[in-house]
Amino acid sequence: MYVLTPDTDDTDALVARVAAAAEGGAVAVQYRHKHASRAKRLQQASALAGMLAARNILFIVNDDPALAAEVGADGVHIGEDDGSPAAARARIGADAIIGVSCYGDLDRAVAAVSAGADYVAFGSFHASATKPAARRADLSLLPRARALRVPVVAIGGIDAANAGALFAAGADAVAVVSAVFASEDPASIRNAAAAIARAASLPIR
Repeated sequence: MYVLTPDTDDTDALVARVAAAAEGGAVAVQYRHKHASRAKRLQQASALAGMLAARNILFIVNDDPALAAEVGADGVHIGEDDGSPAAARARIGADAIIGVSCYGDLDRAVAAVSAGADYVAFGSFHASATKPAARRADLSLLPRARALRVPVVAIGGIDAANAGALFAAGADAVAVVSAVFASEDPASIRNAAAAIARAASLPIR
């Protein structure tokens, strides 16, 4: 399970909520806050980087290779407007993880892997509260994407009820926001994360 952070300016609360998701079974975290200032994003990404490193959990920064490099993140995730995998690699380093959003487009995923992407993400597979207007992806993409021989991530409206079908179709991971972070209560977050983790038979921390 791969969780994307909710938008909040309260750094202490963000770290506590992400820690609860990790306790529930998240094995990777992507920091995403589109509307925060650069200073706030640096503060939050730095705080998360330290906490997640101590738990041996992958930390990915959304959209911003420079920020990822500055805080020592494990990698960066880029979309269609965020530059190329090669440009991200040049900024963040040879050993970093580069993830690419491919929406419902297998050809984009093929090109991304050829350009150096370490994983590809498809979606939205279901209606998404986080991105209501997101393009939709068909479940048939997942088994076809296995031929790329990189991890395949499914995103979009994923919860404990539908995650299992995505894993069965070929996803290596599911990326989740609302289904885990709908509550601000750490116990509720941990329980929500654990329910999704069980759909993939992941160990609970």
